[in-house]
Amino acid sequence: MSRLPRLLFFICLALPLTAWAEVPVLRIQGSNTIGAELGPALVQAMLQDQGLKQVKVEPGDHANEQQVSAVTVDGQQLRIEIDAHGSSTGFSALEHGEADLAAASRPIKDSELVALDRLGDLKSAEAEQVIAIDGVAVIVHPDNPLRQLSTEQLARIFAGEVRDWAEVGLGHGPIHLYARDDQSGTWETFKELVLTPRGKNLAPQALRLESSEQLSDDVSRDPQGIGFIGLPYVRQARALAIGDGAAQAMAPTISLIATEDYPLSRRLYFYLPPARNNPWAQALVRFTQSDKGQAIVARYGFVSQTVQAIQVPATANMPADYRQLAADAQRLSVNFRFAEGSASLDNKAMADVQRVLAYLRARGKTFKDVTLVGFGDAKDDSARALLLSRLRAMTVRRELARSGVVLRDIRGLGAEMPVATNDMDEGRIKNRRVEVWVY
Repeated sequence: MSRLPRLLFFICLALPLTAWAEVPVLRIQGSNTIGAELGPALVQAMLQDQGLKQVKVEPGDHANEQQVSAVTVDGQQLRIEIDAHGSSTGFSALEHGEADLAAASRPIKDSELVALDRLGDLKSAEAEQVIAIDGVAVIVHPDNPLRQLSTEQLARIFAGEVRDWAEVGLGHGPIHLYARDDQSGTWETFKELVLTPRGKNLAPQALRLESSEQLSDDVSRDPQGIGFIGLPYVRQARALAIGDGAAQAMAPTISLIATEDYPLSRRLYFYLPPARNNPWAQALVRFTQSDKGQAIVARYGFVSQTVQAIQVPATANMPADYRQLAADAQRLSVNFRFAEGSASLDNKAMADVQRVLAYLRARGKTFKDVTLVGFGDAKDDSARALLLSRLRAMTVRRELARSGVVLRDIRGLGAEMPVATNDMDEGRIKNRRVEVWVY
């Protein structure tokens, strides 16, 4: 018998030959960022991994729609549908019974949680599955000499307040704006990270596009163009470094996105309604979170959650003890962050505890080979900021200690080395983090 889960195998036997082909066993709706390529690739690989044959991806009935078909070991045909019209459409489809799994490139909104309450708690650790990390890249024409922008400058440009390239130190010429459409999670992320915190709205002259690929290609052909896109869709355009507040400008590199330090980093999600209990959806989530699934995430240009060690160059602007740490140890490609308004680790962080444990055990690094470094946002009392940052590191230590990890050291650096502005809630949340260093 193949590795197809036993429940799915017996379901296959119970249905007539044509039933699987006519009625999809799994309907995925939502993010174009996920659904354009990554989603179909994960579904295809999951089916192949479970022993199904003749697995193929084909276009659906409309643009940005695909279906994956396969044949089980006893000849039953099945079909999985993937419609990628934007994150908001995924949650709407769940509400109306038109989807079994929502793909989203932003977190679920409170209003969506309320609307979907009858399907169970979609913010629970089982329902809210972070499947990859992505960076919203700000792109320009490859010949544009601009190298970096602040989030404040970015907001003013896309609000239409800065209309000429001369206003950001370049030659003269009107700035042409390109943006994803209203259904897009990429747009929602950009709006929430850049525009809304600064009281800005997107300029009406911006060209709105549903397709990530088309937006990137249009910018790469327009010397006056600027747009934003998910990291895998930079293509022929060039991505800018982005700075937020007092934080150093950062390029959308894999290591800075993996740790979510890059100002426009974001999480990609599968939302699995507890009340629906679709076995194919559960199988897809399990496969996606496996090493094989995360390898596919990386293959398609996103940042996987596989833990890796990173050599961080020591620089003069680092505190002395942190500079010494960079010289002696390597930083893991994961930052532990906390649920909003809470001292508890968020869903991703709890999953990352298990990933870090697996990494340490595989390398024999569970006894005094790890240092945790906590950070926080600025406080009126610097001593309080220092204490809170250390307490955050102790929260992570408690989780690791439950599985037998003995640390070398715990440090709290307070509000040092911010990765985002402390003038806004979103920035303060990003600055409250814990790094893992391994000797």
